[in-house]
Amino acid sequence: MVFKDQVVAAYQKIQDEICGSLELADGKAKFEEEIWSREGGGGGRTRIMQHGNVIEKGGVNFSAVHGKLPDAVKKAFKVESDEFFATGVSIVMHPSNPFVPIIHMNIRYFEMDEQTRWFGGGIDLTPHYIIDTDARFFHHLLKQTCDKFDPSFYPKFKAHADDYFFIKHREETRGIGGIFYDRLKPENTGLSFDQILEFSKAVGNTFIPAYTELIDRNRDKEFDEKQQEWQYLRRSRYAEFNLVYDAGTKFGLETNGRIESILMSLPPLAKWTYNHQPLSGSQESDTLSKLKKGIVWA
Repeated sequence: MVFKDQVVAAYQKIQDEICGSLELADGKAKFEEEIWSREGGGGGRTRIMQHGNVIEKGGVNFSAVHGKLPDAVKKAFKVESDEFFATGVSIVMHPSNPFVPIIHMNIRYFEMDEQTRWFGGGIDLTPHYIIDTDARFFHHLLKQTCDKFDPSFYPKFKAHADDYFFIKHREETRGIGGIFYDRLKPENTGLSFDQILEFSKAVGNTFIPAYTELIDRNRDKEFDEKQQEWQYLRRSRYAEFNLVYDAGTKFGLETNGRIESILMSLPPLAKWTYNHQPLSGSQESDTLSKLKKGIVWA
């Protein structure tokens, strides 16, 4: 089997398994699927869950697209060729309970020719309220996944996530980070492409044990209107990052991707309150104090 076809098959399997597990975890909502084709080449499967017991809105998307790269993307990637192939799974979950965190995962493979190809991706957590034990659990799982392949991966990819998921205009991280990596290939990892694919699959397979545990810990916690208002404020920061800085959003828009699939990451409801300042000593203030780079969670 051609290597890129192996990647496509692996990513489709991961999408299927994650969707099935999330439906079980939610207990009410089911994914709606849209099969779409991209003008220029390829397509994907967009799967959206809404109005569930736990998930207010979430998407688990798969795509495999090909065609000609726009000049702006060629310049950003520093490549000369026109033809490209890209495949990946992208996930964002927005829960209804403020104590269940937002989660994002992306695993992807990009190829232009035998010499120009790489893997990228990552998984990160954006709690509305940072709970230290949850943060440590999440990072510990990611470290375990990374350590199976290379002990240097977790600290390196964790630092990369801290830098990447940073809202510069707010001077705060989007959440508690996770891992983020790009352009992984044999030359910079010491692994073969087959081994890097196994790592990419392992990251994908970390999603369900991580998120279902966090759902179970927090889904039944009671919350009041003030806490929901805070959730809407934190969602607004999430939207700001995705629209201003997110590389995947930019790539999708610049390659004439499917707009509904690209913007499925945005929350169903968010609020922008002018100059909101949480009370000193409150849960909200404590969360803000931990939206910093370099916190050691694992």
